Amino acid sequence: MSDHKLSFTQNRELSWLRFNERVLEEATDESVPLLERLKFVSIFTSNLDEFFMIRVGSLHDLDAMDHGAVDKKSGMTYRQQLGAIYAAVRPLIARKDTVCTGLQRQLSEYGVCELSMDQLEKPEQKYVKQYFAQEIDPILSPQIVDSHHPFPHFVNKVLHVGALLRDKRGEVFGVIPLPASLPEVLFLPGADVRYVKMPDILLSQVEKIFSNYEVVEKTVFCVTRNADITPNDEAFEVDEDFRAQMKKLLRSRTKLAPVRLELGSQVGGRFRDYFCHHLDLTREQVYTTSSPMQMGYVFSLADKLPPTLHSSLTYPPFVPQDAADLEPGESVLRQVLRRDVLLSYPYESMEPLLRLIREAASDPEVISIKITIYRLARRAKLVEYLCAAAENGKDVTVMIELRARFDEQNNIDWSQRLEEAGCRILYGFDGYKVHSKVCLITRKDRSGVSYITQVGTGNYNEKTAAQYTDLSYITADPGIGADATEFFKNLAIGNLEGEYQHLMVAPFSLKKCLIALIDREIAKGGQGYIFLKLNSVTDLDLILKLRQASQAGVRVEMIVRGICCLLPGVEGETDHIQVTSIVGRYLEHARIYLFGREQEELLYISSADFMTRNMERRVEVACPIRSKAAREEIHRIIEAQRMDNTKARRLGADGLYRPVSDRTGLVNCQEVLMRDAAEAAARIQPARQKRPGGSLLRRLLGRRGR
Repeated sequence: MSDHKLSFTQNRELSWLRFNERVLEEATDESVPLLERLKFVSIFTSNLDEFFMIRVGSLHDLDAMDHGAVDKKSGMTYRQQLGAIYAAVRPLIARKDTVCTGLQRQLSEYGVCELSMDQLEKPEQKYVKQYFAQEIDPILSPQIVDSHHPFPHFVNKVLHVGALLRDKRGEVFGVIPLPASLPEVLFLPGADVRYVKMPDILLSQVEKIFSNYEVVEKTVFCVTRNADITPNDEAFEVDEDFRAQMKKLLRSRTKLAPVRLELGSQVGGRFRDYFCHHLDLTREQVYTTSSPMQMGYVFSLADKLPPTLHSSLTYPPFVPQDAADLEPGESVLRQVLRRDVLLSYPYESMEPLLRLIREAASDPEVISIKITIYRLARRAKLVEYLCAAAENGKDVTVMIELRARFDEQNNIDWSQRLEEAGCRILYGFDGYKVHSKVCLITRKDRSGVSYITQVGTGNYNEKTAAQYTDLSYITADPGIGADATEFFKNLAIGNLEGEYQHLMVAPFSLKKCLIALIDREIAKGGQGYIFLKLNSVTDLDLILKLRQASQAGVRVEMIVRGICCLLPGVEGETDHIQVTSIVGRYLEHARIYLFGREQEELLYISSADFMTRNMERRVEVACPIRSKAAREEIHRIIEAQRMDNTKARRLGADGLYRPVSDRTGLVNCQEVLMRDAAEAAARIQPARQKRPGGSLLRRLLGRRGR
């Protein structure tokens, strides 16, 4: 390791692994319902899959290009980072196995049972054998590997059963891919939720499938491949349609080099080395796990539960509420023209924004709708309304990012649908992803042209709007509207260096503006104040500037859900910086930048994290919040998160997270905001009476002080 490591920074990848450990920690929290705890194990698993596909994959590529390069934050070469990752992941897998086993044991007491084949009762064994004969066996494609049968290509993250086989000629390798058409688990007949994993069924039939061989060893396995595809690195014809390029890239994703091998059981050294040799993997890239390698099925278990069990094993149901400051029977468009609106997901519904687009689609005074789209749900009302607007003769421009990782195919499909309806489709820039969340509605009436602008911290995804905490600001501010108009003009002509009066836009001006705002607080010394709510902090320029602010005495409060390469509380460096992470029922996703106090305060929401890719390789937007009501609502959210001492963990100078020490009156910020949203919605519905005492957050503030 190099001696160039900064004392107040840490490695990005190891920081991310500690965040994912925090996700797994939620699975051990006894205050979380049992089935929800198992979901956290599933989330941990899928997070780790993506980490290997993207981050580990890219480190392998970088090492191949320049193996001597050193990470400035940790002083580690790419190869050293990979070694540290492999070592750090092993205890996490062991922890996952222990947690998963414990949860399955507890769930079995409620009749929710994951069973091995030898645990099945005789009628269940008969049922499984019949299922295998009728549904599985006819679609299997087993093969052996010998001099006449080459070693097969294992598709990324597809489960296989592998076997070491022997006959009179010697040993061969046998493999059976698990067909993609099969479900992950087979539910058994009966009142209880009893199920067996599909790979276990296949594993039990290996002797039958390879009946002309002796089975020496067998196991379930899964190969993880590098999936960090980059369009710029591909050789395309100059005039080839970008949609066609992305389709080629998606096909290539399944063929890239392996970066990890997971085994479902311990195997002998010869068997393991056989895998390593043919997959070009080292032993440290091989992980043995007793828990499922794919756990998407966990989210379907709740649908199988009877109502009494459902309430015992899952979170109490919560439906995103109506926005308290919008009249339900009145046009959203007309209300927004009178006052700004801030929607806070998932506590409030995304429906008002969708209604706004729907109303604009048929409003005779609306002449155009322009929007940037990064991710959409599989079923999207937004697309329907944009198509309707185009069919109604509106000028509809959609900047859709086809390179939104793992959503590429979905976005390709939607882009075709929008184009067919008459929308103008833009695909972005070479080397730059359009990650901003901006919608501009332009109106023209007798008084002239006016704008309604929406800027968000999260995607226009109706599914994740009920799962992620995000902010959506809708304003008729003419200055912001004029900037948004300029923004879309620049997108259309490929100009990344546009100048704006109110919006901060990456990649040209956002980082410069942020540094200037931090300098503004540095000039105040001990009177300076900065609050940041982000998903990740990796950009070294911004880290150095925040360290400078701390050294000047500026108080810096940061709520960072995931990666944080800045280490707080390092003496003489980051003494005045505090970093908190919150992991709970909903994914914390909103980005908030706040500089100064009271009358001098400047408040922004944004789509951008403090990551180099967001600042320099993406089109991002940060929008000032000027409405008094919207500012108060954001402060209320900030205050709830400050007070959280249940899900919050404080990052230390050693890079470890520890529970917040203040345990006077337990506060879960997400539960507080859920209750407040429900109370606020009740106040605007005459049929529901307001609960006494005001909002929960205000009652807490009254008790503990601001």
